[in-house]
Amino acid sequence: MPVFKVKCPHCGHEMLYSSKTKFVKGKRKVCVYCGKSFEVSSAIIKVVKD
Repeated sequence: MPVFKVKCPHCGHEMLYSSKTKFVKGKRKVCVYCGKSFEVSSAIIKVVKD
C-alpha cells in the first residue's frame, strides 16, 4: 500500500496519506489539523513507501 506525505494547502501542516492504489488524482482528504478538505494529488510532497 503506497504511503504519501501530503501538505495541507490551507494550514501548511504535513501528514501521511495511505492509498490502496498509486493513483490519487481526484481523491480528497480532510486535514486532521484544520478540518478543511483538499485534493490529494496537488498536495503530495513525496512518496514515503511504495
